[in-house]
Amino acid sequence: MPTLESTGVAINNDLGVNLPDFSSEEYKDAYSRINAIVIEGEKEAHGNYLAIGTLIPDKAEELKKLAVMELKHMKGFTACGRNLGVKADMPFAEKFFLPLHGNFQKAFKEQNLTTCFLIQAILIEAFAISAYHVYIRVADPFARKITENVVKDEYLHLNYGQEWLKANLSTCKEDLMKANKENLPLIKSMLDQVADDAESLDMDKEELMEEFMIAYQDSLMEIGLDTREIARMALAALV
Repeated sequence: MPTLESTGVAINNDLGVNLPDFSSEEYKDAYSRINAIVIEGEKEAHGNYLAIGTLIPDKAEELKKLAVMELKHMKGFTACGRNLGVKADMPFAEKFFLPLHGNFQKAFKEQNLTTCFLIQAILIEAFAISAYHVYIRVADPFARKITENVVKDEYLHLNYGQEWLKANLSTCKEDLMKANKENLPLIKSMLDQVADDAESLDMDKEELMEEFMIAYQDSLMEIGLDTREIARMALAALV
């Protein structure tokens, strides 16, 4: 697959947005970490949905289908890096996800489905959807097409988690609040870690956080929490 070449001149996409120089060393250096994060994120999601399926045997096939989608996404984002001639920094990405990965594994061992769904199907999916929406506007043409298709699937995953938590809210609300307090601050710290790299890709940190919090709070509302509960949960991001 040929690597995209830069003209060295700022160009607009059909959204009317100036695109970065995809061939610059600064861009490629930042992209090596951002690309690794999305690849690792999809890989983690694949494993997480399979794990959740073992805790809900009657839903295992449905969750396996979600997992297979994530594997497809991982391959797509790997191709995005290859298209730009960039090698993903996977050791960085593995370390990046370690706190959330550890919390998910702990919840899984305790068979705490509420925390498992909150981490994977709500927090991570809302984070991915918001980041992908911001990225699409400044992505190279190849990556933009792949990312647009990925976003459509991620909404299915977010909705799956929402529906499970909504159906079980009467018995899981306390666990949900606790899991939120422990894991929402991790999203902010993760975003802080890659703020400079995101800026190199013309993605604004404040916009990323704003988009995430909107998506996350909308999800909590769909689950059935009231505005006071949602506001209290959102405050955990400021810790």
